Amino acid sequence: MGNVVIQRKAARIHTCSVVEDLAHVTASVAEPSGDAERTSEEIYTRISDILARRRMQVTHERIFGSLKLREPILEARRRALEQSGQGVDWPITFIEGRPPWGDGLAGVQIQAVRPQQAGGVQTITDDGVARGRRWQRHGATYLMLQDLHGAAPGSSRESQTTAMFERANRILERQGATFRDVARTWIYLPDILQWYDGFNAARSVKYREFGLLPVRPAEDGGRRTLPPASTGISGGNPHGAGPVMDLLAVIGKPECPVKVELMTNVRQKDAFEYGSAFSRGVWIREPDMTQVQVSGTAAIDERGKSLFPNDCRAQIFRTFDTIEALIAPTGASLKDVCQATVFLKRAQDLPVYRQAAAERGLADLPAVCVVADVCRDDLLFEVDATVEFARR
Repeated sequence: MGNVVIQRKAARIHTCSVVEDLAHVTASVAEPSGDAERTSEEIYTRISDILARRRMQVTHERIFGSLKLREPILEARRRALEQSGQGVDWPITFIEGRPPWGDGLAGVQIQAVRPQQAGGVQTITDDGVARGRRWQRHGATYLMLQDLHGAAPGSSRESQTTAMFERANRILERQGATFRDVARTWIYLPDILQWYDGFNAARSVKYREFGLLPVRPAEDGGRRTLPPASTGISGGNPHGAGPVMDLLAVIGKPECPVKVELMTNVRQKDAFEYGSAFSRGVWIREPDMTQVQVSGTAAIDERGKSLFPNDCRAQIFRTFDTIEALIAPTGASLKDVCQATVFLKRAQDLPVYRQAAAERGLADLPAVCVVADVCRDDLLFEVDATVEFARR
């Protein structure tokens, strides 16, 4: 258990485990490597070693890099995994997340488990294609769906958004779940600044149909129905689709010890109050550990206003403060981040981020850094994160 950081030739590989049967592996390419295929093979050779030594199976895999280099990256991945005896039948999500120096591989994010129950980790398929993984822990069933889209010839991005959510819901229903069981989504939108309002409108329509909106106080004790935590960020995909989505759902009976709670943040206005249907985070409590999935977070204040225009350093510090306020009630701190994605609007702000992170004691934050537009043109920085700590 614990955190292990290994500096390879081309990448830093960070393994975080707070319990013996769960691990997050983050491979971040910190500087130009010159050969994305060779870098990928080196990364996946190391990942294979980690998985084999811990006897773990992958439940979520995401790759950030240049789409034009996708094929050589995936071929290097296949070679490395097969040479170590690993299967390659689980789904992956490949997102156009360019590294700050230009074309190449930015990094890889892996979540893996050593199954507690017989049957291990099962692959979920849709139309014969691997689209997710299913596993159990402490009596709860976890579903991770990946690389979902609604691409169709001639359809608008908004129509594809609707189709994507409908497809996800169909797969969930086949697994004995509904969208009310979804705790977290990650959604990547090409050219986000051109159509984010249209995306939000289409998502809200589907969430209302799923019973996730409106979010007014309910009659049953004043509780509210909240939409899942989420990241919504710029990112292209190999399907030529509008949005692409990954999601995490948790299914548990009332007597199950695993508890899921969607979160608000005292330092930020709830996003659904200004038309973006997601919660600021989700708190998942298990008998031996706590996980907080932190939604994509940027420098937005309590009134929903963007802060510190054209000042990336100030936006970074505000974002760190905001995340700290979100996770503090769970007993966590920023030192408990076990995996993160850092989104920079401007490539030249990478040294600014690195300096700011070092000043906050986060120089070794297990993060993949990519260049991507945030949902507002005046926002220069966003981060999402998974926070985990053993029950104290």
